[in-house]
Amino acid sequence: MTTQLRMYTINRGKMDDFVRAWKAGVYPLRQRHGFRIEGAWILTERNQFIWLMSYGGTDWEAKDKAYYASPERAVLDPDPAQFIALSEQWFLT
Repeated sequence: MTTQLRMYTINRGKMDDFVRAWKAGVYPLRQRHGFRIEGAWILTERNQFIWLMSYGGTDWEAKDKAYYASPERAVLDPDPAQFIALSEQWFLT
């Protein structure tokens, strides 16, 4: 299983908007694409949203590209990406 840590710095004043968009769109859509959300946290003092996502298959990159290319992802409204000032990602071993 591959697990990725994602840390997003959210635009000031937009955390609530981002969390609503993530919960309504990203979270269920990632699950439909075979990913498992291990947990999500907010670091209020740093205006950051942190989450862990896992995939049990062998080709993370292909699965991730398929997620971003999906028609469902294209029409997420609001698009949660608009609230992200900085996105950092690491694979955990």
